[in-house]
Amino acid sequence: MLKKKTVILVIDDEESMRDACSQILLKEGFQAETAEDGLVGLQKIKEIKPDLVLIDLKMPGISGMEILEQLREADPNIISVVITGYATVESAVEAMKKGAYDFLPKPFTPEELRIIVSRGLERRKLVLETESLRREKKLMEENFITMVSHQLRSPLVAIQQYFEVILAGMVGKVDKKQKEMVLRARERMEGLLNLINDWLDVARLDSGQIIDKLKPLSLKKIIRKLIKEMEPLAQQNDISLEFKPPSESDLVQGDEETLGQVFSNLITNAIGYNKPNGRVMITIKENKDFLATEVQDTGIGISKQHLPFIFDQFYRVSRGESRKIRGTGLGLSIAKKIVDAHGGSIQVSSELGKGSTFTVLLPKTEKDTLTS
Repeated sequence: MLKKKTVILVIDDEESMRDACSQILLKEGFQAETAEDGLVGLQKIKEIKPDLVLIDLKMPGISGMEILEQLREADPNIISVVITGYATVESAVEAMKKGAYDFLPKPFTPEELRIIVSRGLERRKLVLETESLRREKKLMEENFITMVSHQLRSPLVAIQQYFEVILAGMVGKVDKKQKEMVLRARERMEGLLNLINDWLDVARLDSGQIIDKLKPLSLKKIIRKLIKEMEPLAQQNDISLEFKPPSESDLVQGDEETLGQVFSNLITNAIGYNKPNGRVMITIKENKDFLATEVQDTGIGISKQHLPFIFDQFYRVSRGESRKIRGTGLGLSIAKKIVDAHGGSIQVSSELGKGSTFTVLLPKTEKDTLTS
């Protein structure tokens, strides 16, 4: 199979310059194409899709700057090099802002042209390789999600079901020691399944699947539902749950399932990292174009050195003498990704020994857009 020649287009209104550049490029083994003005140049760019374009800035009709703008829109991977006899620092800076790779002032020697073309083509090669690797990475991630969903998660769920059958005594009597071992195995299996589920959530959010599912939602309804579900956990830990709903609108544009996941994570942490007889206060306030939902606890708090990292994946803060809380280290990272996907932000303030406050800011939406 014959290797496709590298195509270089020279756009210049001077015939002598077009001819000189073409002769140099042909000797280097490139396919040299020319255009006498910007209009013809843009047409040729669409037709032949060159690897690199040499563009004169000063031409009648469409200028070199205009070509740079349209070239970037047509194909940002095409390398553009500006050639001009009117080189100034200002024109060079403007050309670079419009996407030019380099700037070659006239007159230039054949060697200078060869060097700048070689550098430009090397740059294009790196850009295309990076793009190819990005596509390959995305394909691998999609394949990984499929593999995790079907080839890992399914058998683990089946094993978990076998544990339940054993613990229920359906395959024979289980003595105390055997039961303890099966319970420990089941607990580890649940932790592994939670990790897999969290990884699937991260992958789904990274692919932007949440964006198409947004609709007007009531934050008050989401929080009240979660409080009802978490009352047993709060009572078990001697924690009181308090909720102060907003006096006015509580509507945001969001995805109910994932927003529920955000606040479930924050409330669960507020309960788990609290002190005996502690409190968790949830408040929704208006903040200009946003609704600010605060989840405040009276717990052990987080030291200042840990605060900048708590939304990082797998980052776990040492809790000292606090009760053990099992988790994957992905909960807050997932929460941040979800809130970011909603066009909002999540913040934290905390003081060691005095509790923490997580604030979720979400864009408000109009009441008349709420669908039944």
